[in-house]
Amino acid sequence: MSTLAIDNVSLLVTNDPSLGDGPLGLVRDAAVVFEDGAVVAIERAGAVADEAIDAAGRCVIPGFVDSHTHLVFAGDRSDEFAARMAGRPYEAGGINVTVAATRAASTDELRGLEAARRYEALRAGITHLEIKSGYALDVDGERRLCELAAEFTDDVTFLGAHVVPPEYAGRPDEYVGLVCGEMLAACAPHARWIDVFCERGAFDADQSRAVLSAGRGAGLGLRVHGNQLGPGPGVALAVELGAASVDHCTYLADTDIEALSGSDTVATLLPATDFSTRQPYPDARRLLDAGATVALATNCNPGSSYTTSMSFCIALAVRDMRMTIEEALLAATLGGARALRRGDIGRLAPGARGDAVILAAPSPTHLVYRPGVPLIAGTLVGGEVVWADPELEMGDTVRRG
Repeated sequence: MSTLAIDNVSLLVTNDPSLGDGPLGLVRDAAVVFEDGAVVAIERAGAVADEAIDAAGRCVIPGFVDSHTHLVFAGDRSDEFAARMAGRPYEAGGINVTVAATRAASTDELRGLEAARRYEALRAGITHLEIKSGYALDVDGERRLCELAAEFTDDVTFLGAHVVPPEYAGRPDEYVGLVCGEMLAACAPHARWIDVFCERGAFDADQSRAVLSAGRGAGLGLRVHGNQLGPGPGVALAVELGAASVDHCTYLADTDIEALSGSDTVATLLPATDFSTRQPYPDARRLLDAGATVALATNCNPGSSYTTSMSFCIALAVRDMRMTIEEALLAATLGGARALRRGDIGRLAPGARGDAVILAAPSPTHLVYRPGVPLIAGTLVGGEVVWADPELEMGDTVRRG
């Protein structure tokens, strides 16, 4: 196999303290070498390889790992967003608007919409992502969404327990039985994870426990939407059951913080959601100071966070959640990998998958210092360039979309 180097890197973020300075493992005047889809060496600038990309003094970071997305859907909820900006509070029930549109869409239409969002995420530096179902809420529809998600990621999450669909109004336990039975059996072969929206207006603690226990019995890992709209049992349930991640974590009691800090469950924070819904931001500082593991994710969805910009999430986390730039970058890369219980992504070290982002900037500080500016100059997945800014001269090594 031929080798490819990103050379003349002014500042390389490895996320491996054994390779460089500080928690980000910073290496200056560096090169990173890829072979057969993986990182094989971190060297000084001037590394020898079969092909080379001249970073020309730019910064290189690990690819963003987005551990919470809902990319497979149809329809538009911009009117709902505008109403919310005018003062209407966010409610979980708006999900059913997207369910109706997604059920009505053809498979080819959904595939095209998902592909466009995935490409948009690549341009934003997201090299790996998780994708949830949850916008069909019937057996055949949820299976279809899991199958479509599996075309774009190996981290597919079955989210039949998103909300109770209209046809089961007033019969939530009956719907939970469907999720835990026929729907799970149809979706589990296409998924790695199961998730539940443990929240008022969705599913209570007992119903959520039933869904997660059934998923575990089917061989799926556990994830939880919890503590988004107010204090609740989501965090405690996630920690008790050993979930990989509990996501949102907007309203946390001291007992929730203590539980997370003493567990392997990652607190995945979704600041673009709080921006879009005008909810309070999670107190990331409390979590970090207590020793909890924190991830950042986009929660890309049509109702409460229609963005694929991890850079935006990082800026919000630093500005409004009291994270340092280093902490936010770690959370958006290595933190996301930990939320997916993966050791092959979220870092640039020998043996890791060759997922890297070239920034049109000398350091990751610019992701926050220049908010809203497109600073992703090139994206590599598995050691191959999958997107590059046309102004970044990479010669024949570039495959442009």
